[in-house]
Amino acid sequence: MASSLLTISTKLLNMSILIVSGGLKGLKRSISLLLATALLAACSSVTGQSSDGAGVALRLGYFPNVTHATAIVGVERGIFADKLGSGVTLTTQTFNAGGDVIEALFNGGLDASYIGPSPAINAWAQSQGQAIRIISGATSGGASLVVSQDVTSPEQLAGKTLATPQLGNTQDVALRAWLLEQGFETDLEGGGEVAITPQANADALSAFTAGELDGAWVPEPWATLMVEQGGGHVLVDERDLWPDGRFVTTHLIVATSFLNEHPEVVKKLLEGQVAATEFVNDNPEDAQEAVATAIDQLTGSEVDPDVLADAWDSMEFTNDPIAASLTTSAADAVELGIIDQVDLAGIYELGPLNEVLAAEGREPIAQP
Repeated sequence: MASSLLTISTKLLNMSILIVSGGLKGLKRSISLLLATALLAACSSVTGQSSDGAGVALRLGYFPNVTHATAIVGVERGIFADKLGSGVTLTTQTFNAGGDVIEALFNGGLDASYIGPSPAINAWAQSQGQAIRIISGATSGGASLVVSQDVTSPEQLAGKTLATPQLGNTQDVALRAWLLEQGFETDLEGGGEVAITPQANADALSAFTAGELDGAWVPEPWATLMVEQGGGHVLVDERDLWPDGRFVTTHLIVATSFLNEHPEVVKKLLEGQVAATEFVNDNPEDAQEAVATAIDQLTGSEVDPDVLADAWDSMEFTNDPIAASLTTSAADAVELGIIDQVDLAGIYELGPLNEVLAAEGREPIAQP
């Protein structure tokens, strides 16, 4: 029964995601209510189940970005596989942006993923708080607006065309919110005083280098590559917009149903997250080598070691999800008309992470 309800609910979610892009909020609300009912029934049927992990398949998503270094290192160095043990089958899938992750998760093709804040907020909002939980942080920082050399001030962006990884993703929301603060109007169809054309990061780099784009708000290493290969310069380092320069760029989410059914597997995944974060921070050169190799293999874009080292300095790898910044991102998405007003209470489930941290004698992270 739960499986049937989940199938129905995922189809409804996909419809609502498309409607968000089209801006038909009235119909979206109706679909969201149906979705919430289906998801609630599905999730309630699995609550309380547990597993030691034997025979479980865990499907994990992440991006070929430096901001996902923890995930890349965890996969490439076998840290996740080691912590999960031989009883859990780990398969991975990479994505360009968060909207595709959420679609895969709700289609039943993904169990957990490293992802930015905005898509996680979107999934939470569209499922009425039933779909996902944030279980750990991963990265702070590592995103910038890079523009052509002729643009030296925000005012000069009028009439320009900029790129983001995907409509409604973390960098897309950040760019639109920042442009609004500068007095520019944008719309979700690519019009307005500054045009925004979402596209894959590698495509944006090629277009910028060819002079077909005036700039892009992108995560690392793409921001640094646009400077080094495309001849651009950083107009906005997103760290400058946040208190103490800290904001969540990447965190780890899990499908609520998977968390309920397989809490021990999730805990083992978090052991891998903590171990991978420690490796990245303690062995930056080895970690950078693993990330560069993975990005080259996954995207066909070779990252120069010096470029990667420069990008590395703009990031903090941490288990802290920096929850306060998520609230701000949600408020920005609401103001921009990307989502309706949303209550984020309950989106974090940091209990399993704190169990892992306590076992290693580390300080817990406060549950928001």
